[in-house]
Amino acid sequence: MTHDEFKKAAENLKKAIPLMLKNKVATTPENYALWYTYVEHAIPELNDNIDRIIEDFGLCPPAKTRWLYQTYVADRELTDIAHFRENVEILANEVSSAMSDTISDTSTFSQMIDNSLASLENVNSQNISIEEVMKVIRQLVDGSNDIRLSTQQLGEQLTIASTEITRLKEQLAAVQKDVLFDSLSGLYNRRSFDEDISVLCNAKQPMCLVLLDIDHFKSYNDDYGHLFGDTILKGIAKRLQSSCREGISAYRFGGEEFAFIVPNKSLRIARQFAETNRRAMAKLSIRDKRTDTAVGNITASFGVAEWEMGDTPEQLINRADRLLYEAKQLGRNRVMPL
Repeated sequence: MTHDEFKKAAENLKKAIPLMLKNKVATTPENYALWYTYVEHAIPELNDNIDRIIEDFGLCPPAKTRWLYQTYVADRELTDIAHFRENVEILANEVSSAMSDTISDTSTFSQMIDNSLASLENVNSQNISIEEVMKVIRQLVDGSNDIRLSTQQLGEQLTIASTEITRLKEQLAAVQKDVLFDSLSGLYNRRSFDEDISVLCNAKQPMCLVLLDIDHFKSYNDDYGHLFGDTILKGIAKRLQSSCREGISAYRFGGEEFAFIVPNKSLRIARQFAETNRRAMAKLSIRDKRTDTAVGNITASFGVAEWEMGDTPEQLINRADRLLYEAKQLGRNRVMPL
């Protein structure tokens, strides 16, 4: 690294660290890389997303931060995961060994060609029999076959290595995705929810929490089977995700229960948002492709709570959960508070 490059890197890091602290971003190597890229303005789309998230939330929640890193930076950085690195090193050693063998075979073949050509040049000057000439030619043919086999084996090794590296990258991406997202619904998972709501509460950011629970979900599993129950969860999750605007994030809270974090919005607006989702879910028709059975009029009960000064995550969740329970007690398929 040149002196100018080092100076520029230091300046970018000095800009990045205060921004990370201001936006409640944990000081991890991944986050340093993310915010270094942000202050460098290397990826305009990344900057646009970070600016929009900060505008919506007032900071950058952990789930959003990890998603940004994985989307824009991780594939540009050397992934520091021991298992992945170990497997790639093994592949590299195997390919290197195959290449060394091929190079050695090629060198031997080259030397044999030189010797054979020297022998053939002496045909006119010396009394070399046809049998001796044919022996030289046979050596050339045998050597040619050997080197062809060696290069073919190298090609096969390289193909296998390429396929395996692709598989490892896909496996790595899946592992990284599992950290953030629920495997069934595709929404942010409970871990992401817990981290986000904790950071937002500690930062005293205005927000509302919406909890919703699918009404009579057990009956869907009993009547149609658990596989179709999973299909229903996927269909609902897709509908919930499509409603997310202005920084609203959807999470699978657990089982048939989901959550929204609605940043910088009043209780009235968050309640309207929940009511819109309640009505949209009732219009859903989800079809079981195996039996061609369609299920509609799927309802859910909602509890909406607004963060109050001093609230811990547990207090906010408990308040939303009590309202959700109240919606169930009053006959389901409704949003509380009224």
